[in-house]
Amino acid sequence: MPSPFIEIEAGERTVKVTNPDKVYFPGIGATKRDLVEYYLSVGDGIMRAVRDRPTYIKRHPDGVQTDAIYQKRMPKHPDWLETAEVHFPSGRTADAFRPTEVAGIAWCANLGTIDFHPWAARVPDLHHPDELRIDIDPQPGTGFAEARKVAFAAREVLADLGLIGFPKTSGNRGIHISVRVQQRWTFTEVRYAGIGFAREVEKRIPDLATTAWWKEERGERVFIDFNQNALDRTVVAAYSVRARPDGQVSAPVTWEELESCDPADFTLRTMPARFAEVGDPHEAIDEVACDLTGLLEVYEKDGRGDLPYPPNYPKMPGEPKRVQPSKDRDR
Repeated sequence: MPSPFIEIEAGERTVKVTNPDKVYFPGIGATKRDLVEYYLSVGDGIMRAVRDRPTYIKRHPDGVQTDAIYQKRMPKHPDWLETAEVHFPSGRTADAFRPTEVAGIAWCANLGTIDFHPWAARVPDLHHPDELRIDIDPQPGTGFAEARKVAFAAREVLADLGLIGFPKTSGNRGIHISVRVQQRWTFTEVRYAGIGFAREVEKRIPDLATTAWWKEERGERVFIDFNQNALDRTVVAAYSVRARPDGQVSAPVTWEELESCDPADFTLRTMPARFAEVGDPHEAIDEVACDLTGLLEVYEKDGRGDLPYPPNYPKMPGEPKRVQPSKDRDR
């Protein structure tokens, strides 16, 4: 028998949703239909986060309690859905999802896409990011409370450098801060800026924040993941649902809200009403493109140079040894 389906209006298109009553989030009893309707309810917000960015999709066709299918290459799709050719560090290429309208988000949600992971660059210029990403990642022994303290230290550094950051919960225990930047710098340069920024935060609160790439060196501190600014690395989009039974969402917040908010309060059940009431706290994010010159000077004056790249990257110029300290025989 053919699968049951419904049709849902998504902007100017009609999107078919198969098996709409399949439960995707058992913790809150939310279905595939709930997921699609959620994304439509926050359409302006998520499109602000992903429009014209190559976006990887993380699919759970049978719900969040099943293994994920993480796709960088866009699966077979209708002609109206757009893609963008991306180049990986390996030199290979792929056609990734390029969101241009909310119907594309709904279409992907029907495939079981729960998380959307956009690039830091936009079509037509995929060689120069327009976003510096500050990924504040709690390590074992720390949690959201510690991440919040690091985020406010990061805000002070941003202010000192004349940069404007827009915070959001990660949808789990972490915090992301997005800084729109002028499209003058390569991914390598923006990554250097991210390293300089992370080191400056670490300098101010060394007992709480760390830039240590190797987990064995981090201890019970919050890691600032500078490598999220490397080519082909992504963070989850604002308004993206996370693959958790409770349907938590990566929620844009104001700095004032960040002082006391609980990330568990932001779910696919609660976010539509919040979005309808207060709108998008990141609505002004594209109004200013910041200058990274000062931050790149911070990186240069620090004098310690580069840090290791992720393991799937080829050896990069100027990169230190990519060996965890406990296995480095030359130390």
